[in-house]
Amino acid sequence: MSVEAVMLTEFPEGYTVFFGADAKMIMTPRSVEHSSTIRSLQIDTLALGRHAKVTSDVYLDFPADENSAPDLAILREDAHKQGKRYSFEDVLLIAEVVSVSSARKDYDDCTAKYGRYGIPIYLVVDPYAAEVVVHTQPTGTGYIAAYTHPYGTGKIPIDLADGRTFTLDLDELPRPETEAGAR
Repeated sequence: MSVEAVMLTEFPEGYTVFFGADAKMIMTPRSVEHSSTIRSLQIDTLALGRHAKVTSDVYLDFPADENSAPDLAILREDAHKQGKRYSFEDVLLIAEVVSVSSARKDYDDCTAKYGRYGIPIYLVVDPYAAEVVVHTQPTGTGYIAAYTHPYGTGKIPIDLADGRTFTLDLDELPRPETEAGAR
């Protein structure tokens, strides 16, 4: 797509459009629920330390050009960039927040991909179902274990492979507003 064509294109409301150096255009839906859920997850990571290596929407290198920019990733403390990016091998936990348009990708495609590459913990955070699915024990096709935790059921400690604990506060995850504006 030429620069002129991009300038004249009307992108759908509620989408963020990224243009990569590799000539890829990525359109991602954004909503208040999506954004505030990522923020809530980021706040929970502060207990790991102010300078913990945590990224949001930042590309990570995976093999076979399957790079991803997960909604949230917690990296090993000793992780170092390889070139411009961190490697999937540095990842301890990935969280993806479900959007209306991304449910299949987050529940199915990402579960298979992150398991295949050995990401130790994968969280599917779904504000619309008001639940978090914690996937552990990665395999070549996904994960052996998956535990579903409803919003509003307290804090769950998640042990990271480096000995730290990430505590997810299920009481503080935002829920979509109804049309009447109530929670």
